[in-house]
Formats: sequence, structure tokens, C-alpha cells
Amino acid sequence: MPYRILAINPGSTSTKISVFEDEKVLFTETLRHTNEELSPYKQVADQFEFRKRTIISSLEKHNINLGSISIIVGRGGLLRPVESGVYQVNERMKEDLIHPKMGEHASNLGGLIASDLASVIGCMACIADPVVVDELEQVARITGLPQIERVSIFHALNHKAIAKIYARECKREYADLNLIVVHLGGGVSIGAHKNGRVIDVNNALNGEGPFSPERAGSLPAAALAELCYSGQYTLGEVKKMITGEGGLVAHLGTNSFYEVSQRIEKGDKRAELLSEAFAYNVSKAIGAAAAVLSGKVDAILLTGGIANNKSLMDQIASRVEFIASVKVYPGEDEMAALAMNGLAVLKGEESPKLY
Repeated sequence: MPYRILAINPGSTSTKISVFEDEKVLFTETLRHTNEELSPYKQVADQFEFRKRTIISSLEKHNINLGSISIIVGRGGLLRPVESGVYQVNERMKEDLIHPKMGEHASNLGGLIASDLASVIGCMACIADPVVVDELEQVARITGLPQIERVSIFHALNHKAIAKIYARECKREYADLNLIVVHLGGGVSIGAHKNGRVIDVNNALNGEGPFSPERAGSLPAAALAELCYSGQYTLGEVKKMITGEGGLVAHLGTNSFYEVSQRIEKGDKRAELLSEAFAYNVSKAIGAAAAVLSGKVDAILLTGGIANNKSLMDQIASRVEFIASVKVYPGEDEMAALAMNGLAVLKGEESPKLY
């Protein structure tokens, strides 16, 4: 009998779910949540029952019996730093998801809902490669201030999935490769993968690294300090400038590179400059990741939603292909990545780790 895997990926205003039968997807649906629906809930954890009901309704609509599910894999949230892998949801994890010390995010609901549904049917609930995957080398953590240490928060699920896909295509082991993986979405993360571990990567959640559609990226420190103490902005407003209202949103009022491309076609020189600056900054960060790997890079992999923009990818490739060959994997398939991690557990190819 084939295995059935339910994958749950909560976002800020949506919940995406998929059901797989082994490697075949039976259905994927994005459940949209309006501001009116979410406004009654003060904390992300308060949305638990509401989101769970929408998932159950979707399964019923698609004639999926909850009892037929073999394993449930939720998107990992802002937990304590962990190594890459699949983690069975336990009480300690649920406590950290309900009372997050690393910050609130909708993805925190993934493990909680997975655990609740799994308890009803008696199957395993897991998360896979959460954003807090931390494999940094010690030297990568050090900054110029002892009070501040670099932390690892990035698109670990997609990074690892794309790296493993590339390894299979090359008929090699991920653990034997040196790769630079570049996730290009609302946030940008650029990781140096050395022998199966991400030994350096920018904190993509809090704006470190290149600017992105919604994040300001690394900023001149003194100028940022002056902005903070100018008396014009609150701490909350500055944080929004850094994450959520920075990058393209701050410069052009949009977080869509598709819209930027349309403006460029109409002769918008400002949009053209910002697009070039984005490619420039991403390329510069790829060069830094190459230095982390001592120039020994097997391939540079570009992925994420922005990777659908061929013109941008060509600009980046033209700057960095002297380092290694560039391969583009447009979009992201986090649902398949979650499901395949669950399938690996069911087949005994991977053992769930203890959180």
C-alpha cells in the first residue's frame, strides 16, 4: 500500500496544504485568510483552531479521509537552533512554538497543527528543516561587537531540497559537494554548503545580506544608528523598515519583480537601476560565499520565485559564472520538500531527530 503524507505550510495570510501518495501529489490547495478573519487573534498561536478547521474542511472537500494519512509534516517555525533534518514534534517543541523565544511567525503553527491532527489518527507528526537550521562554523558567528553574534535563519527547507535535487542530477552525494545556494523570494538567503552543511548564510529573516523585495538588507551601521536616534521613528517603525517595508517596497512601493519588469519595459529608469542593484548585491554576496568555500565551488544554484525572472538570472550569472557553473531552479516546491522528508521517514531512509 502506498504511503499518504499530509504537508502543512502556514504563511502569514494563507495556509498551503498538500496530500501526497508516495511521490505523487494528490492535491495542493492554498487556503487564503483575510485580514478580517485573522484580526480577532492577538497572537499567532491564537489562530490554531481557526487554521486547523480550514485544513480539515479542505481535506473533506477533496475526499481525503484523515485516517488514511500515514504521516503529517508541518513547516518548521522559529524554534531553538537545530541541525538540518526531520524532527518529531514533542512536548518541548510545542512549548517553544506556543511561547516562541525566537519570535512569532505563522510557520510556528505548522508543527502544532500537525501534532494535533496526528494525535487523532495515531500517526507521527514531524517538521523538516525549519528556518532555524544552524550549521554555522564558529568563525562565521563572530562580529565586531561581542554583544552581537551572527545567527542562522534562512530558507533551509528549500536550500536543502534544491541542493539534494542537484546532487541526484549529478549522480553524486550532497555530502560530497560544495555548493552556493541562493534563495530569491520576499527574503534572500545565500548559503555556503560544504559537504552537506550550511557553514555560512545570511540571516534572511532580519534583513542581513542583500536587499530583497521586502527587506532592507545589510545597512551602513553608523547611518542606521543615526536613523534610530533621530527621534523621527519608533523602534517598531525602524524594524518594519528593515523587514517588511524595506528593499523594493521602500524604493518603488512594490514587492513584485514582475511589476518592476513591467515598469522597466515602459522606460522607468529608476526601476531599471533598482533591478540592476539587486542583481549586483546578490552577485557580490555569492562572491563572498565563494571565499568561504576557498573558491572550491561545484555549482551555484539559483532558486525561489524571483528565479523565474530570466533577465535577472542572466545578470547574476554573468557576474558569477567565473566561480562555477550556474543552474537555475525557478520557483520553490516546499510542499514536495516537506512530503519527501516525511516519505523518507516512512521508508526508513531517515530517522527523526529529537528536539
